[in-house]
Order: sequence, then C-alpha cells, then structure tokens
Amino acid sequence: MKICILGAGALGCAIGAALSEAGHETWLLNRGAAHVEAINTRGLHVLDERGERHVKVKAATDAAEVGVADLVIVLVKSFHTAQAIAGASALIGPHTLVLSLQNGLGHEDILAQAVGRERVLAGKTYVGGVLLAPGSIRAGVASKQTYIGELDGQLTPRVQAIAEAFNGAGLATTVSDNILGTMWDKLLVNVATGALSGITMLSYGQLYSEPLLENTAKAAVAEAIAVAEKAGIRLSLTSPEAAWRLAAEGLPASFRTSMLQSLEKGSITEIDFINGSVVRWGQRHGIATPVNATLVACIKGIERAMADHQKKENP
Repeated sequence: MKICILGAGALGCAIGAALSEAGHETWLLNRGAAHVEAINTRGLHVLDERGERHVKVKAATDAAEVGVADLVIVLVKSFHTAQAIAGASALIGPHTLVLSLQNGLGHEDILAQAVGRERVLAGKTYVGGVLLAPGSIRAGVASKQTYIGELDGQLTPRVQAIAEAFNGAGLATTVSDNILGTMWDKLLVNVATGALSGITMLSYGQLYSEPLLENTAKAAVAEAIAVAEKAGIRLSLTSPEAAWRLAAEGLPASFRTSMLQSLEKGSITEIDFINGSVVRWGQRHGIATPVNATLVACIKGIERAMADHQKKENP
C-alpha cells in the first residue's frame, strides 16, 4: 500500500516509521525542509520501546513529489486542515482514501468538503510522539490503540484492509462501528491533559504528581462526559478517572503533550478543536462547561501573550 502522512510531525513520523518498516511505500509530507532533508539523508531516527534505530522512509515537502497515494493519513494541526488538504491535491487519485487521525472534533467535515465525503474515514490514535530534533523522534507505539471507521459506521472491506495493514505494522488497530463515540473517547483523554499541561508547562511526570491538577482535569472530563451523554454519544470511557488513567498509559514521565509542544515552539494550539469543542457542544445541548471554558480562555491568553511578544521582537 502506498501511504502518505500529511503533516508528518512527531506523531506522523511514529506511525510512518512503523508502516515503512512493515514494507509499505510510506511518505512523510512536512513543510519543514530541515526535517525532510535529515530523514532523506540519514533515515528517521527513532527512539521507542524497541530501542534506538534509523528507519528508511521517504520524505518530501511537496505533494507533487509524492504523487497519488492509496491512503492519505491526515495529521496536520487542526487549524491547518483546510489549507493542507487543498495543497495536497496531487495525492488524490480515483481510489485514494483520506483518514483523519487528528485530535479533537470536526476535521472530517472539512476534509469531506475538499475531497468528497465518500473518500473520508475517521479515526483516533493513542500512539504518542515527541520531536527531538529535525529527523529525530521519541515514539510511544507499543500497546497504544488506534481506532478507525467509516463515517456511517459500516464495517467495509476498505477500512478492514487499512486495519490489517496497521496491525501488520505493530499499530494495534480496531475497526469501530461507532467512530463518533470513539472520537469522543479520545477527546476525553485530550481534555484531561492537553490544556492543563500547556498552561502549567509540566511534563506528564510532573502533572500526574500534583493532586490539584488531577482534580481540575477530572472536572473538565466530567463536563465533557455530561455533554456527550446529553448529545446521545455512545462512550466507552464513562468516568473521569478512566480518562485520566488512559491518558498516561504507556507514556514516560518525560512525555509532553502536543499542546505543550506547540506552546514551547511559540505556535498556536488546537484548543478550539478540543476543550473548545466541549464548550460548543455544551452550548448546543444546554450543558454548562465552566471548567473547559476557563481552560480555553487561559490557553487563548497564552497565545495572545506569545503573539504580542513576537510582534515586539519582529516589529
């Protein structure tokens, strides 16, 4: 299978490395020239449960260099989805499928507008990744589950074939007939740790050793569960404690969430698609979400401070 990772940051590289090692023609598409050059020159440097190695995998900055793929896995930041898929038309052929494994809610609708709803698959992954340097990542793959599915819940041969490819690459993957519920399950995990880690700048080891933060995380998750239940979403995670535990499962104490990594790089975050989704769905269904609204406001405040600082540095 020819697979292209659209937005091959740390997580995309972790998934791409596994697929490439399993024998699939795998391309990592990333705008960062230094990252792509390092991968093409030395291979992708991977640190994970299996140790340290260099994985041979193709990388490019331009979709035209990749050409038509069988599967496009979308892992760009949520706010770049529309722009990224618009610039990736060279990847899309008559039979290309597009699978979003992004955090949060709402990407499938954006992708469907660009390539047609019939091509789009949804999914969530608990695989983790941290970018150490251009062409170098720390990955958490072992025992980390991935769920994929058709938007209408059907168990089709095409989604089963993708799951088989993923499982053959060591990516534990299940086909879901309730992908919206699955997406909300992952959202609960992101709600538990993303914003809090970004606001406090704490690694997982630090975050999970502070009871006050644990209580706040569980309060945010409790709001999200209440919203999902009111909306008729079928969840597998039904308690804040379960989401809090799952968020850290198999990850090292040094792990830093993608939201924290974004802020450390001076980038805006995916808060609107995560805690912001809880707030919007809460408003729609008449459920108050003050904890999530506060977390969104704090992250927005940090983003504003960064933007103001950058303006001063680069008038």
